[in-house]
Amino acid sequence: MTADVIDGKAFAATLRARVGTEARRFEADSGRKAGLAVVLVGEDPASQVYVRSKHKATVEAGMASFEHRLPADAAEAELLALVAQLNADPSVDGILVQLPLPPHMDEAKVIAAIDPDKDVDGFHVVNVGRLATGLHGFVPCTPLGCLMLLKERLGDLSGLEAVVIGRSNIVGKPMAQLLLQESCTVTIAHSRTRNLPEMVRRADIVVAAVGRPEMVKADWIKPGATVIDVGINRLPPTGDESKGRLVGDVAYDEVRDVAGAITPVPGGVGPMTIAVLLRNAVVAAYRNAGLDLPKDRL
Repeated sequence: MTADVIDGKAFAATLRARVGTEARRFEADSGRKAGLAVVLVGEDPASQVYVRSKHKATVEAGMASFEHRLPADAAEAELLALVAQLNADPSVDGILVQLPLPPHMDEAKVIAAIDPDKDVDGFHVVNVGRLATGLHGFVPCTPLGCLMLLKERLGDLSGLEAVVIGRSNIVGKPMAQLLLQESCTVTIAHSRTRNLPEMVRRADIVVAAVGRPEMVKADWIKPGATVIDVGINRLPPTGDESKGRLVGDVAYDEVRDVAGAITPVPGGVGPMTIAVLLRNAVVAAYRNAGLDLPKDRL
């Protein structure tokens, strides 16, 4: 058996098209574009790439993109003042502060300063609480994208056994909460988990988000299971390679011979993150304007 490849790139393109449709509908109904503000502090190369790609995707979706850049030595008070300004700006529906921040800034304090109803990253403790208690709020983009891929593949997830490997606030914990809401039986595993392969082998759904290259092996996987690989790791270059290849947390080539379906790296979960960010921004625009957006449209 060779697993079906879950094409996150294709699904993300479809989601972005739907987001564009809703963005145009919002503009027609409200008289303004939905607005997403991205704040970048410093000149981290990877963060700069992410910010550029988010700007491009936002504009392509028919939304207003507001970029704010501060130098790496900016005072924390300056960043907090900017966040307060964006909170009060009615043209801004979503606010994203690109992480990581410089060491002298308190990330938790900055995230807490964002209006929860504009927190399209879903990191604010209010949105974390809303997710945990089943209320409407914003969910971190990567786990929500994973859930969309799972539901597209499997349909009803009720009663399935799921193992989430990783307990981060950004992926592992919200992923587990989302699966619980779908009536899965959920286990969160991590670096201290005993008999991890045996635990994973029971799962109908495996979500790997631990940050260890190709850690999950074929003999960990229940035949026919659906495997979602959130990891993205660059291996050291070998031979004539100028830079090492990208791999996930799952040993893709061998696991594909056991699983029923699997996401590749790259091209699986990664493209979903920006697509879901755009989705969250449009949802925020409708909510902030007091307009109805039926759930089945996004």
